Amino acid sequence: MESTFRRIRRELAGTTGERAVLNGKKVFVVMPAYNAARTIGQTCAELPRDIVDEVLVVDDYSSDATVQLARELHLTTFVHHQNLGYGRNQKTCYREALRRGADIIVMLHADYQYSPRLVTAMASMIAFGEYDVVLGSRILGSGALRGGMPLYKYISNRFLTFYQNILFDHKISEYHTGYRAFSREVLRSLPLEENSDDFIFDGEVLAQVIYLGYRLGEISCPARYFPEASSLNLSRSAKYGLQVLWVSLKYWLQKKRLGHFRMLNPQGRKLSEDYYTEVTEAPKQENHN
Repeated sequence: MESTFRRIRRELAGTTGERAVLNGKKVFVVMPAYNAARTIGQTCAELPRDIVDEVLVVDDYSSDATVQLARELHLTTFVHHQNLGYGRNQKTCYREALRRGADIIVMLHADYQYSPRLVTAMASMIAFGEYDVVLGSRILGSGALRGGMPLYKYISNRFLTFYQNILFDHKISEYHTGYRAFSREVLRSLPLEENSDDFIFDGEVLAQVIYLGYRLGEISCPARYFPEASSLNLSRSAKYGLQVLWVSLKYWLQKKRLGHFRMLNPQGRKLSEDYYTEVTEAPKQENHN
């Protein structure tokens, strides 16, 4: 394990030599992380460092060594002072990437559930002006179930996506992937502070993207389910499903001028708050239990 981390750290720190540039754009990878110590090293090892300008890790008050390992891998690392939720974690990720001048921001989970090697393809689709937002879909192709996606998750994914496509009057293969790339313009314009700090944040973001008319593309991404990968349990999945139904209905009501919701107000609150700190050295592991 130590030799593996030394190799990964050396690769991440080795920034001499020629860098590939995607149409002159600065590409940042942001990683929302929670108890990802067992997977963050492998995730980083497969990143295409020739086109990635910086990797940001935001730790949501993990109880394991996620922060320590992120710093040992020379990743720019931020920690929340308490567990604030998956949605708030993303808000921190995007805010810091924008602050550092990112042109393209790719959100990749630190749990190795998505292939880091697809960062180049996803970022390229934005860098060359084809799309504003790109999703890594586990449904395109036929690998979701073969990759270990539980059957009940696959069925609920297909049902919810079908429902959303109808209410959004749109057509994509999957709304529920956590692998996403955004242009700077999109993240600056979306009223992200009107969104939840919970898992439904993902659904709210895509509702906003479609409502505001941004171009949304997809790329096929293999599914990876294994014990170390994070996943919602059955009760949390049920809650998430109900929230997806409500967000989709709000979109439809506003489109039909039967309701008005702050989440879909282009003048809504943008990213603004300070509630976290940057970690500049590897901390001693703390137990938050």
